[in-house]
Amino acid sequence: MPQHKSAEKRMRQNEKRRKHNKSRKSRVRTKIKKLRSLEDAEKARELLNDVKGDLDRLAAKGVIHKNRAANKKSKLEKHVDSLE
Repeated sequence: MPQHKSAEKRMRQNEKRRKHNKSRKSRVRTKIKKLRSLEDAEKARELLNDVKGDLDRLAAKGVIHKNRAANKKSKLEKHVDSLE
């Protein structure tokens, strides 16, 4: 257990951020799965823009690494292009 008040607060903050980040990452993973399952290129293109924005936000906040976001976006774009 923490010995100082600041350490207690840091634990509370870390737990709160961990839960927040976990829910955001889970939401994006769900959208990616939905995008991969789509057959219609037009709907996939719309969802792709949404997913790309979410990935950029996660990378900007430091939840995921910026290169990981770039790799995911690239692979998703290739998938959507293959639908057309």
